[in-house]
Amino acid sequence: MQENLQENLIEIFSSIQGEGKYVGCRQVFVRLEGCNLDCSYCDTENTPNTHPFCNAETAAGSRQFERLANPLTAEQTAEHIRKLLQEVPHQAVSFTGGEPLLHADFIREVVSCLRKQGSEVKIFLETNGTLYKQLASILDITDIISMDIKLPSIVTKPQWEAHAKFLELARTKDLYVKLVVSDETTKEEFEKSVELLKEYAPDALFIIQPVTPYGGCKAASPEKILACHAYALKNLRDVRVIPQTHKMIGQL
Repeated sequence: MQENLQENLIEIFSSIQGEGKYVGCRQVFVRLEGCNLDCSYCDTENTPNTHPFCNAETAAGSRQFERLANPLTAEQTAEHIRKLLQEVPHQAVSFTGGEPLLHADFIREVVSCLRKQGSEVKIFLETNGTLYKQLASILDITDIISMDIKLPSIVTKPQWEAHAKFLELARTKDLYVKLVVSDETTKEEFEKSVELLKEYAPDALFIIQPVTPYGGCKAASPEKILACHAYALKNLRDVRVIPQTHKMIGQL
């Protein structure tokens, strides 16, 4: 265990999970800076070293925030999480970003502090599914993995090989895989995503997420979503279409 780890955090708050398998569940969200990819539809400001303060919710669900000077230690972060957990029952603590696995050592230290404080809540990881070595380093403390497949049409460099290696590790946990489908998504890359999952994690829940238009991305037609759903259902055991519901109901 590394002592006195510090990181710049963007925000810590309690809200409702709006995507994927656990949509509708109450979670504490811990948003970290930075990402190793450049998705065209990204709607999160996560540039490293541009957040002198972390916005930390003063009470669970209050939507009132205090500004904590960055960087925060793992102990400070855990203490604020613990405070929110005590106020309202939560299903999990979600480490998100950006890409949280850029901060794997820090996450381990935060979880260690939470355990010392008596918090046994599940640890939820929202990730782009490319940093498999970092996942391996904290797989033992991770309960739930929400993995995105990043298509060549929305990132500079294809990530198929990294996704395959990531899935081989992640499938040992409570894993579900999301694929954002937009008007720009090609038939070929969607089908390749399904084949990838069929080969490396066939039992994982597969979620087609219609894009929330942002940064020039256009929404996929209802017909396209149905066609994608039909193809996936022919190849995978559990396939669902779930949009970003938190944006529909005005949640953070």
